Amino acid sequence: MRVFVTGGTGFVGAHTVEALRQRGHTVTCLARNRQKADDAFGASTPELIEGDLGDIHALERGCAGAEAVVHLAGLTAARSRAELFAVNAGGTHAVVDAVRATGHEVRRFVSVSSLAAAGPATQEALPSTGEEAFPVSDYGRSKLDGEVPVRALPLPWTILRPPAVYGPRDTEFLRLFRIASRGIAPVFGDGSQRLSMIFVEDLARAVVDCLDAGPAPGTYYPAHPEVTTTRALVEAIAATLGSRVRIVSIPRSLVRPILWISGTAARLSRRATLLSPDKASELLAAAWTCSPAALEASTSWRARIALAEGLQRTAQWYRSARWL
Repeated sequence: MRVFVTGGTGFVGAHTVEALRQRGHTVTCLARNRQKADDAFGASTPELIEGDLGDIHALERGCAGAEAVVHLAGLTAARSRAELFAVNAGGTHAVVDAVRATGHEVRRFVSVSSLAAAGPATQEALPSTGEEAFPVSDYGRSKLDGEVPVRALPLPWTILRPPAVYGPRDTEFLRLFRIASRGIAPVFGDGSQRLSMIFVEDLARAVVDCLDAGPAPGTYYPAHPEVTTTRALVEAIAATLGSRVRIVSIPRSLVRPILWISGTAARLSRRATLLSPDKASELLAAAWTCSPAALEASTSWRARIALAEGLQRTAQWYRSARWL
């Protein structure tokens, strides 16, 4: 199958491109610059179309020869609310418009959203498929808005809402590894926030399985069934590194002031940050958990990599790349 991938040079995207090619699919990637693609793929760089989500002509060229589209491009951190919505919502609208412009060439569409679009889990139920969404951050709301045009496509579509994704090449989890290696690690609140997680290779397989199996149009949650907590996660990272860590709890009452200071500093320096005041509700939620049951029932996909193995493989990659 000929597959057009947006975000293919990013962390999740590079793994997804590898998984697609291993299954025999032919991949074309949207890339803002060739150097980033070369850094991600080396000598095996796939066919590229240079451009971004704001370049409708590049999107139409990518969709024109494709039988399927995998939409991964997006922002997790931005310099403003407007930037988040422009990329995560507006960018998805642009990709869908490009698909529509090609007529009937594209036969399947997989869009990777985020658990943040669903909102925190409650004690009563874990999100598994099409439950009502209650995002608590601009990031989550922008991802939810980006799902709207996908649901209106006149062809088979799948929306995946992964929880926290980790694995080789990830720069966000690298920060946790570096903090844990120093022996003292802060956590927001008491560290009891419950977390679902997914190793990046498992997520990449979920994307490809949804292309190959063509489940009924819907929203699915690729996650490992194991649930951890923020405290247990930091301790597990430290154990993986062969060190011990002392957890320092940041009182809930200080979370919003700390994020206000961090967000203000980022805004004044015009840089993107994950630690903005808008993130407080995410960081203080009791649980970011979900169930893969619906995805497992619709495809042959199962998460294979448990947290301990995934952290070990991630640490090995960081060390081999001299990131740690």
